[in-house]
Amino acid sequence: MSEDHTETMGDMFDRGLKLRREVLGAEYVDNSLKSANEFMMAFQHITTEWCWGYAWGRPGLDKKTRSMINLAMLTALGKAPEIKLHVRGAINNGLSVDDIKEVLLHATVYCGIPAGLDAFKAANDVLKEMGKMPAGGVKA
Repeated sequence: MSEDHTETMGDMFDRGLKLRREVLGAEYVDNSLKSANEFMMAFQHITTEWCWGYAWGRPGLDKKTRSMINLAMLTALGKAPEIKLHVRGAINNGLSVDDIKEVLLHATVYCGIPAGLDAFKAANDVLKEMGKMPAGGVKA
């Protein structure tokens, strides 16, 4: 991130696009951009520039820590579709299944059982899809 504050929005977009592709996967990001009409492109710009170029591109926290924070905040907000997306990103950023489980357990204590349940269900679906855990159940 530029410390002299001369960075342009184009610079933030470029840095954000690189980070966004690294974390969420190039295929997902490129499909989001390709499918955006003129109306939705405004959102693609703001999320790429500010969320990814500015917030994710700042020094101070590594991507693994940022993923943990995202999962906790998305649990608090009850945003299961975004949790699914960011579970994939968390795995890409080096979190283990146990790391994700611990973040979600911690968030459940502070956010409540219903929010935690939704987060666990969303994460479980993605982790099974990714082959990170067996699809079967555990014997009681």
